[in-house]
Order: sequence, then structure tokens, then C-alpha cells
Amino acid sequence: MVIFDCNGVLIDSEPLAAAVAAHEFQRIGIALTPDLIARYFTGRRPADMFAEVEQAAGRKLPAGFTAHVAATTLARFQHDLRATAHVAHALTWLRGRKCVASSSPLDRMRMSLETVGLLRFFDPYLFSASDMPRGKPSPDVFLLVAEKMRVRPQECIVVEDSPVGVTAAAAAGMTPIGFVGGSHAGPHLAAQLTASGARTVITDMRLLKSTVIALRGW
Repeated sequence: MVIFDCNGVLIDSEPLAAAVAAHEFQRIGIALTPDLIARYFTGRRPADMFAEVEQAAGRKLPAGFTAHVAATTLARFQHDLRATAHVAHALTWLRGRKCVASSSPLDRMRMSLETVGLLRFFDPYLFSASDMPRGKPSPDVFLLVAEKMRVRPQECIVVEDSPVGVTAAAAAGMTPIGFVGGSHAGPHLAAQLTASGARTVITDMRLLKSTVIALRGW
């Protein structure tokens, strides 16, 4: 079975989400840039980001702030979100069972995939780390997928674009593929994914099928 992260893998969402969060933090006097948010929180749950920002700032976020950021992010996605290049082609030709395991809340994940026309490949097999006691880099969400889908972790290949996601997949006993084809991917991401445990790294979704076939043969 192949498990996909959502943000930065299936949808090219990371720059949009970082821009929205940075704008909203700046609006309440917390000086965070999109680059800083991407550096520290890519692949992480929104709840973990808010908790760490509160701790670093030494103050509570305003009432309703997290819900406002979530709603603003969804609105931005509905207007500007695009699928990752060639991902529909890859999903069409990739045989076998597929699902999504993301740090995003389930409603955001579902809306995002529906907006770009990819929900049909996965519904109803969507799993959110936001529903777990611990988010990535904990393996909890991937272990939940294995339990619910009735597969052994070692039979699962995971496509991830963040070091925390790759770390979580490896800790679950799964085989991670690193993906660096999103618009947010910097020059050092491939090395970071490899250092976190990625078995291999791809730059283009058109390489996914042959990479999965090769890994299944190992």
C-alpha cells in the first residue's frame, strides 16, 4: 500500500499556508515570516505550531485566532490551490491501495483534495494526525493507517516532503520516499529527507510508479 502526505505532496499548498499564517501572526504583533514558518513547521500539525508560537512569544494567542487562521487558509486554498504537477497522472497509473495521512485536520484535507480534483483517488481513506495524541514526527498516524487498513507497516510505502514526515514513517517501520517536486522545496531538502530516513528521493511525480515498483522488489 502507498500512503501519501497531503500538503506539499498531493497539493502545492505549503507556500499558501505559510503566507496566510505569517500574515495573521504579524497582524497580532508576532513577527513571523513565511520562511520562518516553513522552516520550523512544515509537516507539523497546526495545533503544534500554535502551541510552540505561544510558548516562544510568552503569551496566549487571542480567542478565536486559530479558528480564524484555519478559515482564512481554507478560503485561500479555494481560490489559489493547485494540485502538484503530474500527480493525477501518477495516481491514475499507480496500482494497488492508496490512502492519505496528513498533519492537516480532516476537513481541510478533504476540502483541499476535492478542490483540486484528487479526492476521488482516496475517499474515504483519509487519516489526520490532528486526531491523534501526537503528531509527526511521532509515527502514530502511520500506525493508525496500518491498523485501519489491515496491513503490516513493513508493507507500506510512504511519500513525504518533510523531514518530520519521513522520520514518522521510518519510525513506524514503513519505507519512506522523499518528494522534492513542490514549489516550496529548497536546495537542501533532498539531503534533509535522506538524513531523516528516506529510502530514495524523487523530483517529479512521473517517477513515482517506477520508484514504487523498484522498492516493492527490494
